[in-house]
Amino acid sequence: MAQAFKVDVAIVGAGIVGLAHAYLAARSGRRVAVFERNPEAMGASVRNFGMVWPIGQPAGPLHQLALRSREIWMDVLEAANVPYFQTGSLHAAYRDDEAVVGLEFSQKGPALGYDCAWLAADEALERSHALRPEGLLGALWSPTELTVDPRQVICELPRFLAQHFGVQFHFNAAVQRIESSGLFTADFRCEAEAIVVASGDDFQTLFPECFRDGALTRCKLQMMRTVPQPSGWQLGPSLAFGLTFKHYPTFQVCESLEALKRRIASEHPELERWGIHVMVSQNALGELTIGDSHEYGLAVKVFDNPHINQLILEYAREYLRVPSLEIAQQWQGVYAKHPDHPYLRATPAEGVRVITVTSGIGMTMSFGLAEQTFHEMGW
Repeated sequence: MAQAFKVDVAIVGAGIVGLAHAYLAARSGRRVAVFERNPEAMGASVRNFGMVWPIGQPAGPLHQLALRSREIWMDVLEAANVPYFQTGSLHAAYRDDEAVVGLEFSQKGPALGYDCAWLAADEALERSHALRPEGLLGALWSPTELTVDPRQVICELPRFLAQHFGVQFHFNAAVQRIESSGLFTADFRCEAEAIVVASGDDFQTLFPECFRDGALTRCKLQMMRTVPQPSGWQLGPSLAFGLTFKHYPTFQVCESLEALKRRIASEHPELERWGIHVMVSQNALGELTIGDSHEYGLAVKVFDNPHINQLILEYAREYLRVPSLEIAQQWQGVYAKHPDHPYLRATPAEGVRVITVTSGIGMTMSFGLAEQTFHEMGW
């Protein structure tokens, strides 16, 4: 017979979106239980750069939500004593059209709510010794970006929430159905005033009717991590390059972006084909995370393409000077993707909220989205 118990909030999924909801609910004094189908979260929340990246969000509500999420991130990281780097970011420019976009955004960004500035090449090199000086024209600087080790966060936050707020975690507990205010697994029946479903790119198990938008698909990334760099060596700000200007919607406000897009499409058709743009972050272990590519389709291929990793590393080597680019780990990330909506919200039943990030912004937006959920519920 299933064990029955009652809480104020039940959450499906122990990825970062689920944990963000658990933190905010528990901090407000609610009794919280989290159900995770695996022994630990194994999806997009542990397969990313660890970047909290407000500079990647377009001006307006999404950017403001990202900044609010960052505030809560810092609160919980400090409270949980989890290491993080408040290093900001640099978008380095090595071609004239890249520099033009970066400079244009540095002029438009502050009026749109971005704390950013254009740095000359020598100023950029002072912030990051990892940039090759040869050909560097300058960089767009933003101080708002944070970096964590996603593996560590996803491991440590459940412990912190359990110890400090009494959050119940049930791992290896797949939720099979939700009826009214009840949530059912093979071993538990949990009643809750509110149920939050944050199950990532699982479109079939719970409330599949919420995912019937024909444009909804999946995105597969290929990423790599180096061996730890020598003790004391620091990347500094997380790094992005010219390809990233065309990847994030933030920079669509730049009239000069179209010329950059045309040049990249002409010179780098393979990078276009695989949706490659190159970013680099460093964690507390000294490892560098490098990626990534973007392939779309509901059926995600389990076999990675080594040529894609080669393309990423070849591009990175053009602009990076780091002690070691020896690759220790390679993996694929998968997240839900919608061409028009950065996240999906639905209320399929009274007291039930489904929240799925449908773009690669889960780490950045998680705590802001959770706060938004509870505001909508009147808490």
